[in-house]
Amino acid sequence: MIGKSFRRAGAAEDVQAKGFDDFELRLGDLMRGERATLGKSLLDVQRELKIKASYIAAIENADPSAFDTPGFIAGYVRSYARYLNLDPDWAFDTFCRESGFATAHGMSAQASSVKAKPHDKMLDAFGRDIFSSSATPFVPASEALLSGIEPRAIGSVVVLLALIGGLGYGGWTVLQEVQKVQFAPVDQTPVVVADLDPLAGVRNSRDIGDPLLGFDAPAGEGLDRLYRPQALDVPVLVARDAPIGTLNPNVIGALLPSPDASPAPPQIADLPQQDVPVIQVVEAPVPELQLVAVRPAWVRVRAADGTVIFEGVMEPGQNFVVPATEDPASLRVGESGALYFAVNGTHYGPVGRKGVVTSNVELSAESLTTNYALADLSSDVDLATIVNVAAVVTRE
Repeated sequence: MIGKSFRRAGAAEDVQAKGFDDFELRLGDLMRGERATLGKSLLDVQRELKIKASYIAAIENADPSAFDTPGFIAGYVRSYARYLNLDPDWAFDTFCRESGFATAHGMSAQASSVKAKPHDKMLDAFGRDIFSSSATPFVPASEALLSGIEPRAIGSVVVLLALIGGLGYGGWTVLQEVQKVQFAPVDQTPVVVADLDPLAGVRNSRDIGDPLLGFDAPAGEGLDRLYRPQALDVPVLVARDAPIGTLNPNVIGALLPSPDASPAPPQIADLPQQDVPVIQVVEAPVPELQLVAVRPAWVRVRAADGTVIFEGVMEPGQNFVVPATEDPASLRVGESGALYFAVNGTHYGPVGRKGVVTSNVELSAESLTTNYALADLSSDVDLATIVNVAAVVTRE
């Protein structure tokens, strides 16, 4: 019949012929080509995107198993696609389709990452994958086993081990010498030292006789009385009322009769008449000692322990009261003829001749009154003026 055609059963389907350049272009090939066009190696991409070079190679090889955290794969793929000026969503969909990777979603049983499925690899003449073992310069090669070891570090480690070994051997040698016990062979049989008498067989060549010959030891009672306390040998008895009975109320006490009062009653005959001494309850006042300057003079007063009490230039008419201490202070003056001492208002001195430096002068009333004479007012006009002025001020 015209216009009708028929096909035999079992006839082969029409197969479209493929040319020499008709092949499937994968995502990894496209990305490697774009990266090669930019002239970037995997290390350059790692330095610029802050993504490991191994992750970039895994994206180009569509191998999700190389990632430590599958949740970051989507971000890595999109970032690398933007870096190559590709569509991020299309690149990620293509990566998932080629590698079989699926993102985790929801809480279902399928919420897990699917490992990459084996795909057809392009092998070279030796049966190796041309992309995983590429010889191109932009693919980083694996580091050698000994590439991270520094020769200088090896030398330092060897020196350190030698030092530790030397110290350990020296310590072990010293320990062995300390613990070593040496025995010396002797012919004499050892004996116990405690059984030996050091004075056995010793004799005195001189015969001095018995030094205690003719000595009579005192009796035991005499020795007892010699070392017996006096209180036990001769008891001291004191009358209980004797101190009170010796007091005379007419001589001492707060109830003494006044002079114009009636005569006191006759004293008791048995009370002894005695002179009651005056009881001193306080110590006598310490004489006041002053340094009196009649002309300018440098003065330094130092305590017995070395502490400087006063140091400076005393002007004419200036006085300095020396503090009363247990140990007397010492004086050093540059102009000895311009300084006098005043002990309870009586002037002594001067310290020395004019223009002479005097040192180590003991500032005590007893020493000054003994070693210095009374000041002569007629021989020093400046002293007489200061003393007269002081007397007038005191009188007013």
